Amino acid sequence: MNKKIAVIDYGMGNLRSVEKGLLRVGLEARVTRSAREVAEADAVVLPGVGAFRDCMANLDRFNLIEPVRRALASGRPFLGICLGLQALFTESEEFGHCEGLGFFRGKVVRFSDDLREPDAGPDAPALKVPHMGWNQVTRKKEVAVLRGIPADAHFYFVHSYHVVPEDPAIIATTTSYGLEFVSSVAQGNVFASQFHPEKSQRHGLALLRNFGDLIDAS
Repeated sequence: MNKKIAVIDYGMGNLRSVEKGLLRVGLEARVTRSAREVAEADAVVLPGVGAFRDCMANLDRFNLIEPVRRALASGRPFLGICLGLQALFTESEEFGHCEGLGFFRGKVVRFSDDLREPDAGPDAPALKVPHMGWNQVTRKKEVAVLRGIPADAHFYFVHSYHVVPEDPAIIATTTSYGLEFVSSVAQGNVFASQFHPEKSQRHGLALLRNFGDLIDAS
């Protein structure tokens, strides 16, 4: 029997593309906002694109905050994507202070409007925000979902904010865009990325396939 993956639907973002990516690598994925289905799933995915405050408000409105927290604490494989990474942290500065799920301690902060490459002169144009497009990730530790993926692999990004963890031990990868920012974190059963594996072609599909392998191992 295929293992069931709950893709949490809180009314924001890239739900269907995530579902299709999981289905493409042979995983049984279901988009849901049912607390029961989240609790019964073998693995959970929290995707999302948009504003942090809206994310938390919608999770609350659909009574999903506690189901997500229980999933994080359950030991079942958990994948956060983009806004689904940011929501795992203590707080965000987007549109003023907003509390997150608090699974990881740390903040979500915006890229500076005068962001420039480190070797660029003062007259060089600022980098565009949001950071959008393909960029390389640099491995900081070995984690199962990145197994077999080249250390210099590129993934697809779309974001104006990035996470700043208090504990450097959770950092799985970093990426350079005017500064070195955290592009994924990993701890125990939880892996979460700022980049979009479902939009990252073969390396992204490899990541999703590895995530599926964690379900069989858990």
